[in-house]
Formats: sequence, structure tokens, C-alpha cells
Amino acid sequence: MTAYTALRLLPWLSAEGKPCFLAPGDGGGIVSRLADETEARQLADGLDVLRSARRVLDDPVSPNAEVRYTAIRLTECLADVLRVAESRGRRLPQPGDDEGARS
Repeated sequence: MTAYTALRLLPWLSAEGKPCFLAPGDGGGIVSRLADETEARQLADGLDVLRSARRVLDDPVSPNAEVRYTAIRLTECLADVLRVAESRGRRLPQPGDDEGARS
């Protein structure tokens, strides 16, 4: 067992707009599963928005309102993906955490 016990950054904010964290466990709890499902949905939504954005931006006569809406959605998805990346990065074992590892 490793000594790595960082809190998990959850893929949503509190009602006050602050980050939410989950104490480490076995990963099988309800909140952990909900966070996993939310992250998967956020990543899938990001891919869908990216595909739509490419179509809008490839059309040189796309209306300004459509381009603006696309930029807003891309910004939302980028924020979600960066949060997922930060959360997953925090949970990666750090060098030296595994005392049994050999170089």
C-alpha cells in the first residue's frame, strides 16, 4: 500500500462555486462512482462539442452568433477537461511514493 492519500478533486463545484474534494478510499463508493461517471460524460461532451465546432469554424460564412455560441461551449468543455486532468493528475503516484519500486 502506498502512502499517497491526496484528496480527489471532484468534477463539480459547491453551491458557493468552490472546489469539492473527496477523501481517498477504495474508489467504490457512491460519490467516487458518480465522479467517474461525471468525468466520462464531460469528456464525451467535449468530444461532441469539438466535432461541432470544427464544422462551424470550417464554414467561412457561419453566423457570428453561432461562432460565439461555439466559443462559449468550447470554453465550458475546456474547463471541464482541465478539471478532469487536474483531478486525475493529483491521483497519480508521485516518484518515491512506492518504497518497493526499484530504479
